Amino acid sequence: MPSEFKRLTIPEVILITPKAFEDDRGFFMETYKQSEFVSGGIPERFVQDNHSHSVGPVLRGLHFQTHPHAQGKLVGVARGEIFDVAVDLRKGSPTYKHWVAEVLSDNNHRRLYVPVGFAHGFCVLGDEAVVTYKVTAEYAPDCDAGIVWNDPALNIDWPLKSPLLSAKDAKLPLLCDVDNSFVSEVECMKT
Repeated sequence: MPSEFKRLTIPEVILITPKAFEDDRGFFMETYKQSEFVSGGIPERFVQDNHSHSVGPVLRGLHFQTHPHAQGKLVGVARGEIFDVAVDLRKGSPTYKHWVAEVLSDNNHRRLYVPVGFAHGFCVLGDEAVVTYKVTAEYAPDCDAGIVWNDPALNIDWPLKSPLLSAKDAKLPLLCDVDNSFVSEVECMKT
């Protein structure tokens, strides 16, 4: 049951569309198969699964973990619909500070792979969303970090203009004020 793997305008971020087999009973699909993901360009080993429930107009993010517990994420939606965003934080990358977004839903079954070195966030499009994601490193509170959702340096075109935020997310700093140690492979080769 092969999935489709599509590299986005930031090629390290990959949109995965699994093959769903539907009939009058519902549907069945494989959401993760290691050999297929390795062939699709995602060799990561996932070590923790997370599950969140949000009501509209919630926006969560932009979150990431710093080294040595930086996380790659595989994000999907079990119920509802989200606008899912990945922001390149890798200094020296040709796409540094650029972002990509995809609509993920329980209808399109798509998933987004957000690699290490990217901030991640999403907003709920509708009344509610149940989001599931796998991560490549366990949660480490000392490495928990983020950027404010409306940082003008990023200019993300969120579909919500006045989202509901957690107290923590409302106080996140601008990217220019974040201690960011992510560096692109291109930049590493120069040194």
